[in-house]
Amino acid sequence: MSSFVQIRRDLHQIPELGFQEFKTQSYVLTYLQTLPEDRLEIKQWETGIFVKVKGINPKKLIGYRTDIDGLPIVEETGLEFHSKHETEMHACGHDFHMSIALGTLTHFVYHPINDDLLFIFQPAEEGPGGAEPMLKTDIMKEWMPDMIMALHIAPEYPVGTIAIREGLLFANTSELFIDLKGKGGHAAFPHQTNDMIIAACSLVTQLQTVISRNVDPLDSAVITIGKITSGTVQNIIAERARLEGTIRTLSVESMEKVKKRIEEIVKGIEVGFQCEANIDFGVMYYQVYNEAKLTREFMDFVAKRTDVKVIECKEAMTGEDFGYMLKEIPGFMFWLGVESEYGLHHSKLNPNEKAIDTAINMICQYIEYKGNE
Repeated sequence: MSSFVQIRRDLHQIPELGFQEFKTQSYVLTYLQTLPEDRLEIKQWETGIFVKVKGINPKKLIGYRTDIDGLPIVEETGLEFHSKHETEMHACGHDFHMSIALGTLTHFVYHPINDDLLFIFQPAEEGPGGAEPMLKTDIMKEWMPDMIMALHIAPEYPVGTIAIREGLLFANTSELFIDLKGKGGHAAFPHQTNDMIIAACSLVTQLQTVISRNVDPLDSAVITIGKITSGTVQNIIAERARLEGTIRTLSVESMEKVKKRIEEIVKGIEVGFQCEANIDFGVMYYQVYNEAKLTREFMDFVAKRTDVKVIECKEAMTGEDFGYMLKEIPGFMFWLGVESEYGLHHSKLNPNEKAIDTAINMICQYIEYKGNE
């Protein structure tokens, strides 16, 4: 077992939610202290870390980003190294992401190339979002990469597969919270109340018309209401209801259109059900859009390897706040095959650890190529 597989297992046991990654940050910093100090510059921000690996004759700065947070999921993998935090799990593969980043970083500490490298250990990817505030830091302004790259594990692809495409890879995403307030009362006297369960049910149905009647059929968008909270007991008409969901679109313009239409429909609910309504769009993640030239160059590079297969994939409705970095910095993200029976955000996700060394070797060779141009 390689040392970076062990690092993955160590990190898997200490998943933490966004901006609470104190153990994770400490673990990474402790590991970095084992590396030669003269080759590194380390700066902390919140629970994140910036690490600059010095080049021999730098002409540009190449960035590599990994996310570090976990999810509020109870793990059910049965692994010996399962999460020590009962209600939290690395169910999106960020333990894999970190171990691959540390493996790549370590290689270039001992095998320097011409260009400088910047490794970004970013908190809060799952929420409330760490990429955008990191971009605004003085550290990032000083160390702004000329290009940047990242990966995300993909349970549906076998180990040794890289899936990527030019242009849009991940969708624009937005949270959606709607609170309704009417008038509660006794179940025997509905005419004296404004029932928010009825209003909520009507609203859910109407929201689906946004997709079927307001979005171009050749475009794609999703509105999913994943949670409704309302009521107290069976014989009281509910005074309040809360809907929680998500919006996904393949374009920024569609996101704006969908939000505007949601606002209009909710105003109609207020009038029709004589209630008050409040909308909160929460956290929005900008689309992951791969820069064409760098992406094609990466695909051509990987295609020449015998141990890795590159395929051109379709865009996905998943969200990733790495999109904010790609909005400002040329670069790309790709899927890394890890062949797990269970998918992302599942309590039984168990990626194949062989993908870790495969990814480290491939990324190191690509960065050597780019960093010695």
